[in-house]
Amino acid sequence: MAWIGAVLLVDAVPASALAAARVIPAGSAEPVRQVLLGVATWAVLVLVLRGESVLVRVQTGVVVTLATLVEYTFSPLLEAYTYRIGTVPPFVPPGHGLVYLAALSLGRSALLRAHSRAAVALTVVVGGTWAVAGLAGVFGGRHDVLGAFWFACLLGFLRWGRSRLLYVGAFVVVGLLELAGTALGTWTWAEWDPVFHVIGQGNPPSGAAGGYGWFDLYALLLAPRLVSAGAGWGRRAVSTSSCNRPFVASALPPEHPSTPSRDENRPPASVTTGTSAAMS
Repeated sequence: MAWIGAVLLVDAVPASALAAARVIPAGSAEPVRQVLLGVATWAVLVLVLRGESVLVRVQTGVVVTLATLVEYTFSPLLEAYTYRIGTVPPFVPPGHGLVYLAALSLGRSALLRAHSRAAVALTVVVGGTWAVAGLAGVFGGRHDVLGAFWFACLLGFLRWGRSRLLYVGAFVVVGLLELAGTALGTWTWAEWDPVFHVIGQGNPPSGAAGGYGWFDLYALLLAPRLVSAGAGWGRRAVSTSSCNRPFVASALPPEHPSTPSRDENRPPASVTTGTSAAMS
């Protein structure tokens, strides 16, 4: 059950950062603490990624990049949700990477793979109940239309996605962190969408994992192409380097016929990389 320890590690770091961020220090200590939380979260992310394949590292990088762009667009700019400190805390971008790794660890665990149908069914039942209750205004009187839409997205990922258990893991991890973050007051969702001001939002939206699933989807789609492109660039760089070697004096070839060396008859080498990452 080593996966349990992995999930606890990568999920406990952003959760601990949420708890630490809830404590309001006096005076000028706040910026220093935020920087320390950010550095610590980045350090844990880098440490965890050292044991992962190249594909998983690229997937995580895609998630962190997209999530950071969304964070700064929808929080300080549009104010769909706002953080207590007024901007995106430094621990949030690497925290998204750890959330992805936690969901991935759950999805590739032996337990979930052995009971995949039951896990998907339970996710649909729990998520559907939460979405219906949110639409009905059970939680604080808000009619959570956004959460219902995101839950519909989650149903799509579970129905047509080839890595369904990744989305099951995301439902568990993202749901727990959203409930913890809003309960602690680290961030708060606006009651209405920031563009049209007509779409109700829960605090948090019930189907937040469905919205997060788009990060996972793009990571699964883009990472293999980025890895292939990087490998191709590396091969071209090696080829260019070999062609740019300085000229050196060499003996002329013999005048009588000769046979090619065994090295010249050897086919070019090929490199294949095995990964255990989630695929789209």
